Amino acid sequence: MDAREIIEKHNQYLFPNVSNYYQEPLVPLKANGMIVTGADGKNYLDFFGGILTVSVGHCHPRVTARVIEQQKTLVHLSTLYPMETQVRLAERLAHIAPFSQAKSFFTSSGTEADETAVLLAKVRTGRRELIALRHSYGGRGAVALNMMGQAPWRLVDSEIPGIKHAHAPYCYRCDFHLKYPDCGLACARDVETLIQTETRGLIAGMIAEPVMGVGGFIVPPKEYFEIVSGIVNQYGGLFIADEVQTAWGRTGKWWGVQNFPNFTPDILTSAKGMANGQPIGLTMAKADVADAMRGLLSLATFGGNPVSTTAALATLEVIEEEHLVQNVQAMGARLRDGLEQLQGDFPVRIGDVRGLGLMQAVEIVKDARSKEPDAPATVRVMEAAKKRQLLIGKGGLYGNTLRIAPPMIVNVGQVDDALKVLADSFAEAFA
Repeated sequence: MDAREIIEKHNQYLFPNVSNYYQEPLVPLKANGMIVTGADGKNYLDFFGGILTVSVGHCHPRVTARVIEQQKTLVHLSTLYPMETQVRLAERLAHIAPFSQAKSFFTSSGTEADETAVLLAKVRTGRRELIALRHSYGGRGAVALNMMGQAPWRLVDSEIPGIKHAHAPYCYRCDFHLKYPDCGLACARDVETLIQTETRGLIAGMIAEPVMGVGGFIVPPKEYFEIVSGIVNQYGGLFIADEVQTAWGRTGKWWGVQNFPNFTPDILTSAKGMANGQPIGLTMAKADVADAMRGLLSLATFGGNPVSTTAALATLEVIEEEHLVQNVQAMGARLRDGLEQLQGDFPVRIGDVRGLGLMQAVEIVKDARSKEPDAPATVRVMEAAKKRQLLIGKGGLYGNTLRIAPPMIVNVGQVDDALKVLADSFAEAFA
């Protein structure tokens, strides 16, 4: 099929919510490293990596070779049988976890990982009330949809009671109209008021992303998690760090939570970049918490299957041996400097530049003084960048935030090329 036929059949046979970027969607044929080749014959520099999933580059030869070899040996039997690759991965994770004596539960996606974490918190505490954040994203499951902190993603009315939404640590659009650091972290301290007024005071826990991904790469102040986790633990709840997007070095640390001092979660979830594109989800917890999950609770048919766990093991080895965390630090700083220079060139239309490592965001507004979101201009920038063969993402409640997150193998020349394209694309979009 040619590109047009693929697009026509996509629209005919897939659910309409399987939406595509761009007025003329890109039909990818193949990809390698940082480059995606489309059916139009053009090579595109990928600065979104399959929504932060292609962590070590498309079709990394070492990861690909290991997956192919595993496919020839053993593909699936389910968790009814102990499997070497699953055990090896769990052991590896225990050695690098942000807390001691970690145990793991594997699933197939970030949604499953988050829902497993919530279930674990409820089982461990014997409670059911949960705190999530406004502007958050949790996935497609029933619990995840009810945790969602963005109206466009909530396809149905709330059906699961007991989920309360705290103010997001969104400094650029502070709900309290305060400025950091003089704000005294009002958003964090308000979590206690939320517990005291909107729950029975007996919470199962709180779930939050170290950097809010779909929300637009919102980065909390460095003190935020120390404060909120202390409040949550004070009221007997467990803290769940949703690292579906932020783990594996993406923020310049192995774990996103390591960017925040004096903070250790009780449960941590991840997915996306963990296996470089193979479907996997991770719920990891302190041993005394994990041990509450006994019996037949939450069996995952495809969780921890040999192919996905092999891909994860290979991916983690590549990240470590190719020193990609250090590369994220260097390239993330270079990307951030370039984006801040662009903000200086377009001070009226670029309201905020933020992020950690290779999770960088540009929030586009109609006027920097009013901060009125400009989603149409954001789309124009993306279209202009695609025309120049650069792929980027977008997000945020208002659809006005560019999400720029290349694979962690990105080099200096590619960062500089992307910044040049973005400068030209901003100029075109704002003309």
